[in-house]
Amino acid sequence: MSTENDFPVRPSAEALDRLRRILARAENEGKVLRVGVKGGGCSGLEYVTRLEDAPRANDLVAEFEGMRLVCDPKSARFLQGATLTFSAALLGGGFKFDNPNAARGCGCGTSFTPKA
Repeated sequence: MSTENDFPVRPSAEALDRLRRILARAENEGKVLRVGVKGGGCSGLEYVTRLEDAPRANDLVAEFEGMRLVCDPKSARFLQGATLTFSAALLGGGFKFDNPNAARGCGCGTSFTPKA
């Protein structure tokens, strides 16, 4: 298991609070939050946040205030130093990344172009 300092993404207090509430539901007990990127979106790479049953064999895993986050090594290089936030706003709400590795992002904040 990675330490908080080794993990590429830092969750904000709001993100951890929201994750805690999501995981408190009976069908989500024991799950982990996957953070990562995949090809796509309008800027090249699209952010990924989803619940999964368990980490994969090569995942980086870290625990923040009892909440386990996982990230694959390929995504980690695009997310190094990023912060995961959460907003309850009606428009543009949800989990968002503040990513220092993004040269530019799309208007909705779900994808980005990595810095060269």
